[in-house]
Amino acid sequence: MMRRRSQPWILRGRNVPGEMNLVHLESSGDCRIPAHNRSERGEGKLKTIIYLVIFLLVIYSAVKIVPIYVSEYQLSDKMQEQARFAVVNRYSEEQIRDNIFKVVQDLEIPAKRDAIKVSASNAVVKVSMEYTVPVDLFFYHMDLHFSPSSENKALF
Repeated sequence: MMRRRSQPWILRGRNVPGEMNLVHLESSGDCRIPAHNRSERGEGKLKTIIYLVIFLLVIYSAVKIVPIYVSEYQLSDKMQEQARFAVVNRYSEEQIRDNIFKVVQDLEIPAKRDAIKVSASNAVVKVSMEYTVPVDLFFYHMDLHFSPSSENKALF
């Protein structure tokens, strides 16, 4: 990038008659910052603040949402386990529903006992339920809907 100088060349004495010697002077006192750089001085700080705010919002959202999905996974796993044990141990539908509801309460899932649907026979056990978890982020509200289910058949 070339900088403009008000006096780039100074005429200095003559060495040979008819010839002029031009000398280029570098200005050592030119400490001016070009206009386009002056307006960019705070831009790095602003970008850092914006990225930091976005990062903190992502972390906050993850802290609110991830535990809900972990609880749903644990509930689904327990439902599968109860369906297996129910076939082997010949549990009644009420026993299966009670066992699943205890897990729901332990995981603090906002579901009612009536939402647990159990169908048990000698050969097949089906367990399913539907529930919704409200998530309130300070900038957004959403409802997460889950439908875990499990089915297990007897081996004989």
